[in-house]
Amino acid sequence: MSFRDQESGGEDAGRTSSSSDLRKPLLNTGSWYRMPPAGGMMGSRQSSLMERLGSSAFSLRDVAISATLCTLIVALGPIQFGFTCGYSSPTQDAIIADLGLSLSEFSLFGSLSNVGAMVGAISSGQLAEYIGRKGSLMIAAIPNIIGWLAISFAKDSSFLFMGRLLEGFGVGVISYTVPVYIAEIAPQDQRGALGSVNQLSVTIGILLAYLFGMFVPWRILAVLGVLPCSILIPGLFFVPESPRWLAKMGKMEDFEYSLQVLRGFQTDITAEVNEIKRSVASSRRRTTIRFADIKQKRYSVPLAIGIGLLVLQQLSGVNGILFYAGSIFKAAGITNSNLATFGLGVVQVIATGVTTWLTDKAGRRLLLIISTTGMVITLVIVSVSFFVKDNITAGSHLYSTMSMLSLAGLVAFVIAFSLGLGAIPWVIMSEILPVNIKSLAGSVATLANWLTAWAITMTASLMLNWSNGGTFAIYAAVSTMALIFVCLWVPETKGRTLEEIAFSFR
Repeated sequence: MSFRDQESGGEDAGRTSSSSDLRKPLLNTGSWYRMPPAGGMMGSRQSSLMERLGSSAFSLRDVAISATLCTLIVALGPIQFGFTCGYSSPTQDAIIADLGLSLSEFSLFGSLSNVGAMVGAISSGQLAEYIGRKGSLMIAAIPNIIGWLAISFAKDSSFLFMGRLLEGFGVGVISYTVPVYIAEIAPQDQRGALGSVNQLSVTIGILLAYLFGMFVPWRILAVLGVLPCSILIPGLFFVPESPRWLAKMGKMEDFEYSLQVLRGFQTDITAEVNEIKRSVASSRRRTTIRFADIKQKRYSVPLAIGIGLLVLQQLSGVNGILFYAGSIFKAAGITNSNLATFGLGVVQVIATGVTTWLTDKAGRRLLLIISTTGMVITLVIVSVSFFVKDNITAGSHLYSTMSMLSLAGLVAFVIAFSLGLGAIPWVIMSEILPVNIKSLAGSVATLANWLTAWAITMTASLMLNWSNGGTFAIYAAVSTMALIFVCLWVPETKGRTLEEIAFSFR
């Protein structure tokens, strides 16, 4: 059957599907815009909605404002994500001194967030599928709040470890749900920019942890970590649920209301409504996906691309570099490593902000190619500079030059990473996975990302102790593999609807 054939019959199939064929959501989180059913047909959708909403409709009539506001509210989740990642760096010495921890115990504390995130990643797809995108974010916020409070009041390592695990679980759910929600609510010409806000918010969270960590005690810093999710929970009641999820659950009236709120009350959404209905009707005809079906091109190719990008993102060594940035700066001869690490965070935020602006203009694929190429070049420069430093006399002019070169290369690497490989893999993962395997495949891809991040974080210190130059040479080789992978496999998704992207893999 051609796509045009599906178009002609998709809407009728959506209307005639019996309620027994639909998977009902387990939780209805509600929204401010929910209205009682109205009589009559939806042919005059805009006028009927305007009549029922009255003057309140004018507050969100602009598509850019509406989608952007929703994105900014859910972006509190990634800010929490980044704050969790950045918390351990400025607090290491104080926590070890106050609680009498050994270095290995603190290393375990740092890595437990990755362990919790892996558990959260496994459950994230099913939570988002059965409870909804908003419901899963609410559930993710609760263990984050409890975790930060446990760390703040910790008297020994047990509460510290428990809090870190709870934080990690919430972050694991957030890391999958937020990019998927943004991709499903954003207009196609803004999806890249709004999707990149996810990674931008992560970098802002890291930067805030670095900044406040220089001025407040570690317990107060943990209390500050409660704020993003504490604001997120009430904020979620003021944003619409994902229209595509509502359509998949068979809540067709809610689906149309949600989409109208997101697109503006003066916008004709008929074409988009029909396209989503066709896609949902087509996915219902293939509700049961067997393991053997994954071998089909329509499933295997997008799944391989999604997992490949998220794994290569972490194998580039970025988490290990950022986590041990202070030690690397010291090895490069920088005395004030905390200030240098904060400066690196500022650079990362600015570069990711540029990516947010460029994603829908330059395209995902081009930015990924530029990003990975820059990462290869800068990592080779850092590797060579460390190799040279290890073989010359400390204090010489060449030694000082190599120290500055390694520092410049490290900053340039963070810029190159932030321009593409930092944000875009999450954007593409949320765009290319077919709707009927998105929950399972998204969980697997997110789990692979967190598992790789944990492995890199655990091995980075050992590798840096073995050889600074050798470590960066290995990361350069992996970045070369990422460049080849992007050139051969990754398609351009700029300017295409989610339904068009899914159809292209058939």
